[in-house]
Amino acid sequence: MDSAPNQSTQPKLFPSIIERLNALEYSQRTEESYIQWIKRFITFHHKRHPRDMGSEEIEAYLNHLAIDKKVSASTQSQAKSALLFLYKEVLQRELPAMENLTKVKADKRLPMVLTKHEVQAILSRLNGTMWLMASLLYGSGLRVTECLRLRIADIDFDRLEILVRDTNGHKNRITLLPSSLVESLKAHFQEVEILHAEDLAKGFGEARVPPGLAKKYPEAGKEFTWQYVFPSTKLSVHQQTGVVYRHHADEKTVQRAVKKVAKQAEIKKEVSPNTLRHSFATHLLQGGQDVKTVQELLGHADVSTTMIYTQVVNTGGRGVASPLDVI
Repeated sequence: MDSAPNQSTQPKLFPSIIERLNALEYSQRTEESYIQWIKRFITFHHKRHPRDMGSEEIEAYLNHLAIDKKVSASTQSQAKSALLFLYKEVLQRELPAMENLTKVKADKRLPMVLTKHEVQAILSRLNGTMWLMASLLYGSGLRVTECLRLRIADIDFDRLEILVRDTNGHKNRITLLPSSLVESLKAHFQEVEILHAEDLAKGFGEARVPPGLAKKYPEAGKEFTWQYVFPSTKLSVHQQTGVVYRHHADEKTVQRAVKKVAKQAEIKKEVSPNTLRHSFATHLLQGGQDVKTVQELLGHADVSTTMIYTQVVNTGGRGVASPLDVI
Protein backbone atom coordinates (compact mmCIF):
# COMPACT_ATOMS: atom_id res chain seq x y z
CA MET A 1 0.00 0.00 0.00
CA ASP A 2 1.19 3.52 -0.77
CA SER A 3 2.56 5.46 2.16
CA ALA A 4 0.46 8.19 3.77
CA PRO A 5 1.12 11.87 3.07
CA ASN A 6 3.37 13.80 5.40
CA GLN A 7 2.09 15.00 8.74
CA SER A 8 2.13 18.67 7.72
CA THR A 9 -0.66 17.87 5.23
CA GLN A 10 -2.81 15.56 7.33
CA PRO A 11 -3.77 17.54 10.46
CA LYS A 12 -5.59 20.31 8.57
CA LEU A 13 -6.91 18.50 5.52
CA PHE A 14 -8.04 15.12 6.79
CA PRO A 15 -10.09 16.24 9.79
CA SER A 16 -11.98 18.49 7.36
CA ILE A 17 -12.60 15.54 5.05
CA ILE A 18 -13.87 13.36 7.90
CA GLU A 19 -16.06 16.16 9.25
CA ARG A 20 -17.67 16.63 5.83
CA LEU A 21 -18.16 12.88 5.32
CA ASN A 22 -19.86 12.66 8.71
CA ALA A 23 -22.02 15.72 8.01
CA LEU A 24 -23.31 14.07 4.82
CA GLU A 25 -23.77 10.77 6.72
CA TYR A 26 -21.49 8.66 4.56
CA SER A 27 -20.85 5.16 5.91
CA GLN A 28 -17.71 4.24 7.82
CA ARG A 29 -16.70 1.97 4.94
CA THR A 30 -17.00 4.83 2.44
CA GLU A 31 -15.13 7.15 4.81
CA GLU A 32 -12.22 4.74 5.08
CA SER A 33 -12.18 4.13 1.32
CA TYR A 34 -12.23 7.84 0.43
CA ILE A 35 -9.47 8.62 2.90
CA GLN A 36 -7.24 5.94 1.38
CA TRP A 37 -7.83 7.13 -2.20
CA ILE A 38 -7.05 10.72 -1.26
CA LYS A 39 -3.86 9.64 0.48
CA ARG A 40 -2.78 7.64 -2.58
CA PHE A 41 -3.55 10.59 -4.84
CA ILE A 42 -1.40 12.91 -2.72
CA THR A 43 1.44 10.38 -2.57
CA PHE A 44 1.31 9.82 -6.34
CA HIS A 45 1.91 13.55 -6.82
CA HIS A 46 4.87 13.62 -4.42
CA LYS A 47 2.83 14.80 -1.43
CA ARG A 48 1.68 18.06 -2.92
CA HIS A 49 -1.33 19.58 -1.20
CA PRO A 50 -4.58 19.03 -3.17
CA ARG A 51 -5.38 22.74 -3.14
CA ASP A 52 -2.26 23.21 -5.30
CA MET A 53 -3.56 20.69 -7.83
CA GLY A 54 -6.70 20.20 -9.90
CA SER A 55 -8.27 18.40 -12.85
CA GLU A 56 -4.98 17.80 -14.62
CA GLU A 57 -3.52 15.96 -11.62
CA ILE A 58 -6.72 14.01 -10.98
CA GLU A 59 -6.79 12.97 -14.63
CA ALA A 60 -3.15 11.88 -14.48
CA TYR A 61 -3.79 9.75 -11.41
CA LEU A 62 -6.94 8.12 -12.80
CA ASN A 63 -5.11 7.37 -16.06
CA HIS A 64 -2.31 5.81 -14.01
CA LEU A 65 -4.86 3.53 -12.35
CA ALA A 66 -6.35 2.56 -15.71
CA ILE A 67 -3.18 2.12 -17.77
CA ASP A 68 -0.47 1.15 -15.28
CA LYS A 69 -2.44 -0.50 -12.50
CA LYS A 70 -5.11 -1.96 -14.82
CA VAL A 71 -7.83 -1.56 -12.21
CA SER A 72 -11.47 -2.42 -12.84
CA ALA A 73 -14.04 0.15 -13.93
CA SER A 74 -15.63 0.15 -10.47
CA THR A 75 -12.27 0.76 -8.78
CA GLN A 76 -11.45 3.69 -11.04
CA SER A 77 -14.95 5.07 -10.50
CA GLN A 78 -14.56 4.84 -6.73
CA ALA A 79 -11.21 6.68 -6.85
CA LYS A 80 -12.77 9.37 -9.05
CA SER A 81 -15.72 9.78 -6.67
CA ALA A 82 -13.37 10.19 -3.71
CA LEU A 83 -11.33 12.89 -5.45
CA LEU A 84 -14.34 14.78 -6.77
CA PHE A 85 -15.78 14.69 -3.25
CA LEU A 86 -12.53 16.19 -1.94
CA TYR A 87 -12.60 19.10 -4.34
CA LYS A 88 -16.34 19.80 -4.38
CA GLU A 89 -17.30 19.17 -0.75
CA VAL A 90 -14.10 19.95 1.17
CA LEU A 91 -12.04 22.37 -0.92
CA GLN A 92 -15.19 23.98 -2.40
CA ARG A 93 -13.81 23.99 -5.93
CA GLU A 94 -15.60 23.31 -9.20
CA LEU A 95 -13.30 21.46 -11.57
CA PRO A 96 -13.29 21.65 -15.37
CA ALA A 97 -14.10 18.51 -17.36
CA MET A 98 -11.37 15.91 -17.70
CA GLU A 99 -11.26 15.60 -21.49
CA ASN A 100 -8.25 13.27 -21.66
CA LEU A 101 -9.42 10.76 -19.07
CA THR A 102 -8.89 7.13 -19.99
CA LYS A 103 -11.99 5.36 -18.72
CA VAL A 104 -11.84 1.68 -17.87
CA LYS A 105 -14.62 -0.11 -19.73
CA ALA A 106 -17.10 -1.88 -17.48
CA ASP A 107 -17.29 -5.64 -17.71
CA LYS A 108 -20.47 -6.51 -19.61
CA ARG A 109 -20.56 -10.18 -18.68
CA LEU A 110 -23.92 -11.54 -17.60
CA PRO A 111 -24.28 -12.07 -13.85
CA MET A 112 -23.61 -15.58 -12.56
CA VAL A 113 -26.87 -17.20 -11.49
CA LEU A 114 -27.57 -20.40 -9.57
CA THR A 115 -30.40 -22.82 -10.17
CA LYS A 116 -32.88 -23.28 -7.33
CA HIS A 117 -31.33 -26.69 -6.68
CA GLU A 118 -27.87 -25.10 -6.38
CA VAL A 119 -29.18 -22.43 -4.00
CA GLN A 120 -30.65 -25.16 -1.82
CA ALA A 121 -27.38 -27.08 -1.94
CA ILE A 122 -25.54 -24.02 -0.59
CA LEU A 123 -28.05 -23.09 2.11
CA SER A 124 -28.33 -26.68 3.35
CA ARG A 125 -24.59 -26.74 4.05
CA LEU A 126 -24.63 -23.57 6.14
CA ASN A 127 -25.87 -23.17 9.69
CA GLY A 128 -26.38 -20.55 12.37
CA THR A 129 -25.62 -16.94 11.52
CA MET A 130 -24.02 -17.77 8.16
CA TRP A 131 -27.16 -19.62 7.06
CA LEU A 132 -29.31 -16.69 8.17
CA MET A 133 -27.18 -14.17 6.27
CA ALA A 134 -27.11 -16.26 3.08
CA SER A 135 -30.86 -16.84 3.34
CA LEU A 136 -31.45 -13.07 3.43
CA LEU A 137 -29.15 -12.51 0.45
CA TYR A 138 -31.22 -14.92 -1.60
CA GLY A 139 -34.62 -14.46 0.04
CA SER A 140 -34.57 -10.64 0.12
CA GLY A 141 -32.17 -9.78 -2.70
CA LEU A 142 -29.72 -7.94 -0.45
CA ARG A 143 -26.17 -7.03 -1.30
CA VAL A 144 -23.65 -8.40 1.20
CA THR A 145 -22.90 -4.95 2.61
CA GLU A 146 -26.61 -4.17 2.91
CA CYS A 147 -27.19 -7.35 4.86
CA LEU A 148 -24.32 -6.63 7.24
CA ARG A 149 -25.46 -3.04 7.84
CA LEU A 150 -29.01 -3.98 8.82
CA ARG A 151 -30.11 -2.60 12.20
CA ILE A 152 -32.61 -4.25 14.53
CA ALA A 153 -35.10 -1.48 13.74
CA ASP A 154 -34.88 -2.24 10.01
CA ILE A 155 -36.73 -5.56 10.34
CA ASP A 156 -40.54 -5.35 10.37
CA PHE A 157 -41.93 -8.77 11.28
CA ASP A 158 -45.57 -7.70 11.07
CA ARG A 159 -45.34 -6.32 7.54
CA LEU A 160 -42.68 -8.83 6.41
CA GLU A 161 -40.50 -5.95 5.22
CA ILE A 162 -36.88 -4.94 5.48
CA LEU A 163 -35.76 -1.31 5.34
CA VAL A 164 -32.52 -1.08 3.36
CA ARG A 165 -30.75 2.16 4.21
CA ASP A 166 -28.76 4.01 1.56
CA THR A 167 -25.54 4.62 3.50
CA ASN A 168 -24.69 7.61 1.29
CA GLY A 169 -27.79 9.32 2.62
CA HIS A 170 -29.75 9.42 -0.62
CA LYS A 171 -32.65 6.99 -0.97
CA ASN A 172 -33.71 4.09 1.24
CA ARG A 173 -35.80 1.23 -0.09
CA ILE A 174 -38.11 -1.52 1.15
CA THR A 175 -37.62 -5.16 0.25
CA LEU A 176 -39.41 -8.28 1.34
CA LEU A 177 -38.72 -10.41 4.43
CA PRO A 178 -39.30 -14.13 3.77
CA SER A 179 -41.90 -15.43 6.23
CA SER A 180 -39.85 -18.62 6.58
CA LEU A 181 -37.08 -16.61 8.29
CA VAL A 182 -39.22 -14.85 10.90
CA GLU A 183 -38.80 -17.33 13.75
CA SER A 184 -35.09 -17.81 13.09
CA LEU A 185 -34.54 -14.03 13.05
CA LYS A 186 -36.49 -13.55 16.28
CA ALA A 187 -34.33 -16.20 17.98
CA HIS A 188 -31.23 -14.50 16.58
CA PHE A 189 -32.41 -11.14 17.95
CA GLN A 190 -32.53 -12.65 21.43
CA GLU A 191 -28.87 -13.64 21.13
CA VAL A 192 -27.93 -10.16 19.88
CA GLU A 193 -29.82 -8.60 22.79
CA ILE A 194 -27.90 -10.73 25.29
CA LEU A 195 -24.58 -9.65 23.71
CA HIS A 196 -25.71 -6.02 23.81
CA ALA A 197 -26.64 -6.27 27.50
CA GLU A 198 -23.21 -7.73 28.27
CA ASP A 199 -21.53 -4.86 26.39
CA LEU A 200 -23.57 -2.28 28.31
CA ALA A 201 -22.63 -3.92 31.61
CA LYS A 202 -18.96 -3.49 30.67
CA GLY A 203 -19.41 0.18 29.83
CA PHE A 204 -19.64 -0.28 26.07
CA GLY A 205 -22.69 -1.27 23.99
CA GLU A 206 -22.58 1.54 21.44
CA ALA A 207 -23.08 1.14 17.70
CA ARG A 208 -22.07 3.90 15.32
CA VAL A 209 -25.14 5.84 14.13
CA PRO A 210 -25.63 8.65 11.57
CA PRO A 211 -24.13 11.93 12.88
CA GLY A 212 -27.47 13.74 12.62
CA LEU A 213 -29.14 11.18 14.86
CA ALA A 214 -26.22 11.13 17.31
CA LYS A 215 -26.36 14.91 17.61
CA LYS A 216 -30.09 14.94 18.30
CA TYR A 217 -30.09 11.84 20.50
CA PRO A 218 -26.60 11.34 22.01
CA GLU A 219 -27.56 7.98 23.56
CA ALA A 220 -29.17 6.54 20.41
CA GLY A 221 -26.13 4.40 19.64
CA LYS A 222 -26.64 2.46 22.87
CA GLU A 223 -30.27 1.61 22.18
CA PHE A 224 -30.95 -1.98 21.15
CA THR A 225 -32.94 -0.93 18.07
CA TRP A 226 -29.81 0.69 16.60
CA GLN A 227 -27.58 -2.34 17.08
CA TYR A 228 -26.52 -4.29 14.02
CA VAL A 229 -28.51 -7.43 13.22
CA PHE A 230 -25.20 -9.19 12.59
CA PRO A 231 -22.72 -7.67 15.07
CA SER A 232 -19.00 -8.27 14.98
CA THR A 233 -17.55 -10.73 17.45
CA LYS A 234 -15.04 -8.06 18.48
CA LEU A 235 -15.24 -4.48 19.71
CA SER A 236 -13.39 -1.86 17.67
CA VAL A 237 -12.03 1.63 18.31
CA HIS A 238 -12.83 4.42 15.87
CA GLN A 239 -9.48 5.85 14.78
CA GLN A 240 -10.57 9.49 14.72
CA THR A 241 -12.75 9.69 17.83
CA GLY A 242 -11.37 6.91 20.04
CA VAL A 243 -14.93 5.73 20.79
CA VAL A 244 -15.35 1.97 21.25
CA TYR A 245 -18.06 0.53 19.00
CA ARG A 246 -19.60 -2.86 18.29
CA HIS A 247 -19.46 -2.77 14.49
CA HIS A 248 -21.11 -5.23 12.11
CA ALA A 249 -19.64 -8.59 11.07
CA ASP A 250 -16.86 -8.75 8.47
CA GLU A 251 -18.05 -9.48 4.94
CA LYS A 252 -15.00 -11.67 4.34
CA THR A 253 -16.40 -14.27 6.73
CA VAL A 254 -19.56 -14.49 4.62
CA GLN A 255 -17.58 -14.66 1.39
CA ARG A 256 -15.39 -17.48 2.68
CA ALA A 257 -18.36 -19.44 4.02
CA VAL A 258 -20.35 -19.27 0.78
CA LYS A 259 -17.36 -20.13 -1.41
CA LYS A 260 -16.49 -23.06 0.84
CA VAL A 261 -19.93 -24.70 0.74
CA ALA A 262 -20.28 -24.05 -3.00
CA LYS A 263 -17.10 -26.03 -3.49
CA GLN A 264 -18.36 -28.77 -1.16
CA ALA A 265 -21.58 -28.93 -3.21
CA GLU A 266 -19.42 -29.33 -6.35
CA ILE A 267 -21.04 -26.36 -8.05
CA LYS A 268 -18.95 -25.65 -11.15
CA LYS A 269 -19.54 -21.90 -11.14
CA GLU A 270 -17.75 -18.87 -9.71
CA VAL A 271 -19.92 -18.36 -6.64
CA SER A 272 -19.87 -15.37 -4.29
CA PRO A 273 -22.46 -14.06 -1.79
CA ASN A 274 -23.76 -11.62 -4.42
CA THR A 275 -24.50 -14.60 -6.68
CA LEU A 276 -27.40 -15.26 -4.30
CA ARG A 277 -28.75 -11.74 -4.97
CA HIS A 278 -28.45 -12.30 -8.72
CA SER A 279 -30.32 -15.58 -8.31
CA PHE A 280 -33.07 -13.82 -6.32
CA ALA A 281 -33.70 -11.42 -9.22
CA THR A 282 -33.56 -14.09 -11.90
CA HIS A 283 -35.84 -16.51 -10.09
CA LEU A 284 -38.44 -13.77 -9.49
CA LEU A 285 -38.48 -12.96 -13.20
CA GLN A 286 -38.68 -16.65 -14.06
CA GLY A 287 -41.70 -16.86 -11.76
CA GLY A 288 -43.48 -14.15 -13.73
CA GLN A 289 -42.73 -11.10 -11.57
CA ASP A 290 -42.59 -7.84 -13.52
CA VAL A 291 -39.27 -6.09 -14.10
CA LYS A 292 -40.37 -2.84 -12.41
CA THR A 293 -41.12 -4.60 -9.13
CA VAL A 294 -37.81 -6.47 -9.23
CA GLN A 295 -36.03 -3.18 -9.94
CA GLU A 296 -37.57 -1.62 -6.81
CA LEU A 297 -36.72 -4.62 -4.63
CA LEU A 298 -33.11 -4.57 -5.82
CA GLY A 299 -32.79 -0.79 -5.50
CA HIS A 300 -31.60 -0.19 -9.06
CA ALA A 301 -31.79 3.47 -10.07
CA ASP A 302 -32.30 2.57 -13.72
CA VAL A 303 -34.46 -0.27 -15.04
CA SER A 304 -31.79 -1.01 -17.67
CA THR A 305 -29.63 -2.40 -14.86
CA THR A 306 -32.41 -4.82 -13.94
CA MET A 307 -33.06 -5.77 -17.56
CA ILE A 308 -29.76 -7.66 -17.71
CA TYR A 309 -31.44 -10.43 -15.71
CA THR A 310 -33.98 -10.94 -18.47
CA GLN A 311 -31.11 -12.18 -20.61
CA VAL A 312 -30.27 -14.75 -17.96
CA VAL A 313 -33.88 -15.87 -17.67
CA ASN A 314 -34.01 -16.90 -21.31
CA THR A 315 -32.78 -20.44 -21.84
CA GLY A 316 -30.44 -21.02 -24.75
CA GLY A 317 -29.19 -18.30 -27.09
CA ARG A 318 -31.64 -15.36 -26.73
CA GLY A 319 -34.35 -17.79 -25.61
CA VAL A 320 -34.55 -19.40 -29.04
CA ALA A 321 -35.00 -23.17 -29.25
CA SER A 322 -32.41 -24.97 -31.36
CA PRO A 323 -33.86 -26.57 -34.51
CA LEU A 324 -32.17 -29.80 -33.43
CA ASP A 325 -34.51 -29.92 -30.43
CA VAL A 326 -37.72 -29.57 -32.44
CA ILE A 327 -37.24 -32.05 -35.29
